[in-house]
Amino acid sequence: MSINGPSAPIRRIAHLDMDAFYASVELLRYPQLRGLPLVIGGGRRPLAQPDTTLGQFARLCDYAGRGVVTTATYAAREFGVHSAMGLMQAARLCPQAILLPVDFDEYRKYSRLFKAVIADFASIVEDRGVDEVYIDFSSVEGGQDQGGAALALAIQHAIQERTGLSCSIGVAPNKLIAKMASEFNKPSGISIVYESQVTDKIWPLPCRKINGVGPRLSARLEQLGVRTIGELAACERGWLEQHFGPNHGAWMYEAAWGRDERPVVTESEPVSMSRETTFERDLHAAHDRAQLRTLFTRLCEQVAQDLQRHGYVGRTIGIKLRYDNFQRTTRDQTIEGYTNDAAVIRRTAAQCLRRAPLERRLRLLGVRVGGLLHSGALTLAAEAAAQSPAELSLF
Repeated sequence: MSINGPSAPIRRIAHLDMDAFYASVELLRYPQLRGLPLVIGGGRRPLAQPDTTLGQFARLCDYAGRGVVTTATYAAREFGVHSAMGLMQAARLCPQAILLPVDFDEYRKYSRLFKAVIADFASIVEDRGVDEVYIDFSSVEGGQDQGGAALALAIQHAIQERTGLSCSIGVAPNKLIAKMASEFNKPSGISIVYESQVTDKIWPLPCRKINGVGPRLSARLEQLGVRTIGELAACERGWLEQHFGPNHGAWMYEAAWGRDERPVVTESEPVSMSRETTFERDLHAAHDRAQLRTLFTRLCEQVAQDLQRHGYVGRTIGIKLRYDNFQRTTRDQTIEGYTNDAAVIRRTAAQCLRRAPLERRLRLLGVRVGGLLHSGALTLAAEAAAQSPAELSLF
């Protein structure tokens, strides 16, 4: 031990990503579909007799609509199907695939289960969505052994045993490299990257593998002759700042060299919570009034449930609409008291709808609650519901 006290542990950050999460949850429910190309997407609808034969499941080739692929099994991905692809396009690539509707309630249930497993091993965990987290291995028992491989394997096995699901884990000096590493050996992979291996393991990768470099930025880099992360690292910082701005150019330069000092954040306060749905067909406020009323009520109830489950209240309630011409509009209203009550949210959101143009057909409807506070930080305003505007005849 140094006379100045113990030295800080070497930084080891893990990125854990569940493998084809939504599809894997569905395979727990329908094990007869294992090994088959399976696509999750489209509107939520019941299956006629889902537990009998394969003939009872919808096939992708029979789909007609505007839905998109939420996820797909690895068997479907071999045909080129991937997340965010239109279901009609996916049907041309893999018409024989089984198509299942999304079931977010079930996915959230398993999300809570696998995160509870991780909490048994480490206390510094950053929630990054329903199917991925960052974990700080640095000071965790076993977190330094074999670069973190031993601890990653223990977590991986515990999640498999508790949930029946597999995950892939990348362990590296920081979040940036760990996220890339978690993709190296999917599914059920564990990948370890040390700082000294950035040139060998990271530089050969295409620039789009950097989290934050999307398709447009990747295409622009290619136009400038920069295709790999190594080629990006060879660029002068000033040249990148000139082409992409001082902030973004400097970030790209640091990322290419594998530098990322962001901490694993255990508590991230949400600014708002929202729910939205894209319709299988365009709906009109007058002609499809009953269906829209039902969907609108469900969205408000779901937002209220999300707020209550996470212990938040809010006072800015709004709606989002996307029309058949892809134009979008939003409206919001701030109420006097904080709430997480579904009835208050619905009545106030309905007031927002009253101020939105409803002549065109609608593709999407969303409900949002912002201005959040922890419900324990104040006493809910009991009079909020009474002060809310009267419900509209339409919604």
